Amino acid sequence: MFNFKKGNKNEQSTSANQKLQEPTKHITKEELKETLNTLSKKEFTELIKEKINDPSDFAVKYINENITIIYVENLIDSKSLTDLIIPTLQNISEPTPDSIKEELPVSQIDISNQLDVIIYELLIGAALIHTKDHSEIVVTKISSYQSRGLSAPKNESQVIGSQVGFNENLATNVSLVRRFITSPNLCNEKFEVGDDTLTSIRMLYIKGLASEEQVHTIRQRIESLNISGLIDSAILAELIDDSSKTVFPQMMPTERPDRFCDGLLSGKIGIIMNGSSMGIVTPVAFIEFFHSKEDQNLRWQIGTMLRLLRFFAMIFSILLTPIYVAALTYHYEIISQTLIVPLSESRAIVPFPPILEALLLELIIELLREAGSRLPTKVGQTVGIVGGIVIGTAAVEAGITSNILIIFVALSALASFTTPNYVMANIIRFLRFPIILLAGLWGFLGIMLAVCFLLIHLLRLTSLGAPYLAPLYPARLRDLPNSLIRLPLNSVSRQAVNTRKGDEKTSDQENSKKVSE
Repeated sequence: MFNFKKGNKNEQSTSANQKLQEPTKHITKEELKETLNTLSKKEFTELIKEKINDPSDFAVKYINENITIIYVENLIDSKSLTDLIIPTLQNISEPTPDSIKEELPVSQIDISNQLDVIIYELLIGAALIHTKDHSEIVVTKISSYQSRGLSAPKNESQVIGSQVGFNENLATNVSLVRRFITSPNLCNEKFEVGDDTLTSIRMLYIKGLASEEQVHTIRQRIESLNISGLIDSAILAELIDDSSKTVFPQMMPTERPDRFCDGLLSGKIGIIMNGSSMGIVTPVAFIEFFHSKEDQNLRWQIGTMLRLLRFFAMIFSILLTPIYVAALTYHYEIISQTLIVPLSESRAIVPFPPILEALLLELIIELLREAGSRLPTKVGQTVGIVGGIVIGTAAVEAGITSNILIIFVALSALASFTTPNYVMANIIRFLRFPIILLAGLWGFLGIMLAVCFLLIHLLRLTSLGAPYLAPLYPARLRDLPNSLIRLPLNSVSRQAVNTRKGDEKTSDQENSKKVSE
């Protein structure tokens, strides 16, 4: 850890430098104290500068011959430094680490003699105060991070309910959760991941509701990560989920604090990461990706209708275009006599087989969607609408595709947008392509093979050890209605089926009692 290579004619300083060059594990606490005691303020400054590779925003202020302040300009609150710390230090007659800690009007102050801790605190916005003839360094945490203000969620919008979403500041996100859940049983565990980024992560859960086994599993997976850097929570979810080879997410990303807290109150585990505006909720079942937080804010009859609409829209979006391809390629007999004539007329001048025609239109839809999402909001909406109309009309008039297929592809794309979760909506659009290929090769047999393979794959998946298709598999008849439909809140279990211990069923009143204790 220590690597101070500054030459000095003084024998005592040379001995200190030799000790600094040795690994930390060979230096005892007494030797470390003696080593830092022998360093002058200039030598200590050079040591810190060398450890962080002499950045351009490295700053040093000498208060007097006894006190030195070291900090990184772009990371600290300069107003706190000039208005609070410097004037206070100038008025201390006999500066020691303890006296400085008592006198400084700063809420977060630590004293440390561990160089790795000192360097870490410096790089996250602390000011280091070095006093002459003392081995301990005063660490004043006055960081100032620029972050986006709170705003409404963009990808999980709703009409009724909370209109605030997470941002990229970890402290802000944790405070949002604590505003919803004020229980002392809300546990908040801290982790740091990434050799280069040292990304702060918080694991939140309610003690007594969350499964201890699942909490231990998440804790173990995070602590075992050995990576150089971690930038976003989506990467973290892929690294710690049960299977990274599947296309289906086994953890629920959400930008809504209310949905995040609703998961905690159901016995789930939440993860928030610094620098990411998306929280993670786990374990999660497949059917929950088609639930919206707004379902609970509406009457149960309306919420039920919307849930069923989204679920059948998912099936409709995946299978409509493949059924069209299979019917026109192999199974004309299933088409009614009234539709045979218009279908034949619309395809009379189309030079491509149905499979190529469908893949071409699906690809065009995806191109328009991707282009619209990458452009500015107003321009993207215009490109999506105008591009779809112009290209669709031109394709029909040129005889490249049939107008009936355009209707089917547009309906499939529209149905995929009803999925409230962005990640799952992308997966639904992705699944159409392999199923279309199988439908073009083997007709309805190919579609059935794809559906069977998909179901078998989902049956094999788990989310933090819990079945991914719960409560469909393993079958829990008492929980099945509340998964597909939204029953009245006072007649269902509050705790999620995939977080229960054994065959236990916890009511709303029991869970509320646990949280309030």
